[in-house]
Amino acid sequence: MTSSWKTALPWPTVLPPLLFGVGGLALWQVLTAAAGVPSFLLPAPTAIASEFTENFARIADAATATGTNALVGLLVGAVLGIVAAMFAVRFHLVDGLLSPLAAGAAAVPIVALAPLLNSMYSTTTDTPRRMVVTIVVFFPMFVSTARGLRQVPQVHTDLMTSYAAGGWQITRTVRLPAALPYLFTGLRIAAPGAVIAAVIAEYFGGLQNGLGSRITSAAANTAYPRAWAYVAGAVLVGLIFLAAVLLLEFLTRRPRTTLWRSR
Repeated sequence: MTSSWKTALPWPTVLPPLLFGVGGLALWQVLTAAAGVPSFLLPAPTAIASEFTENFARIADAATATGTNALVGLLVGAVLGIVAAMFAVRFHLVDGLLSPLAAGAAAVPIVALAPLLNSMYSTTTDTPRRMVVTIVVFFPMFVSTARGLRQVPQVHTDLMTSYAAGGWQITRTVRLPAALPYLFTGLRIAAPGAVIAAVIAEYFGGLQNGLGSRITSAAANTAYPRAWAYVAGAVLVGLIFLAAVLLLEFLTRRPRTTLWRSR
C-alpha cells in the first residue's frame, strides 16, 4: 500500500513548489524579524496568520461574496466564449466581427471598466462586478476554444460530410470534443483571472461585502496584517477555482484513458 501511495502522488511535480513555498515563508519571517521591517511595508507571516485565524469568519463571508461573483462571471463568460467561438469557426463573417471585439474588450483595463459599469448599474447589486468578470473571462475562452475547434484534421470533417452531416453536427460531434484540451487551457487561465477581476472590481465602490473592499478598508485603518489576511483569503479562493478546473479536466479525460487502456 505504501509503494502504491508513493507512485500515485506526482512527487517530482508537487515537491519542488511545496519546498519553495515553505522556504519562501521561512525566509520572509526571518527577514521581517531580523531587519525590523515595519508592518505597513511588509507584515510578518506569523502576524498575518494570527489575523487570519482571529478574523476567519469575516474572511470566509467576504470570500463567499467575492467567490460567488467570480463564479457567476466565470460561468457566463465561459459559455459566451465557447458559443462565440463555435459561431466564429462556423461563419467567417462572425469571426471577422468577433475577433477584433474580443481583443478590444481584453485591452480595456479593469480600473476603467469597473467604475463605468458601477455608474451604469445600481451600486447596491453585484451586477457590475459580475459583468467585469464576464468580460475578462470571455477573451481567453473565445481565443482558446476557437483555436481548438480549428485544429481538427480535414479528413475528419470530410468523413462527416460524406455521411451527410451538417455543419453544426460536425461542430458538436467532432470539433468540440477535439477542442477540449484547448478549452481547459482557457479555463485554467480564466479561473484565477475571474477571482482577480472580482477582487479589483470591488475597489471602486458598490457593496462592501467582498475581499477587495475589506482589503482597502483594513489598509485605510492601518491594519496592515489584517489586510494581508484578506489577501491570503483571495489567494485561497483563486487556488480553489484553479483546483476545481483541474479536477473537472481530470474527470473528463479519465474515461478516455480508461477506454484506451482497456483496448
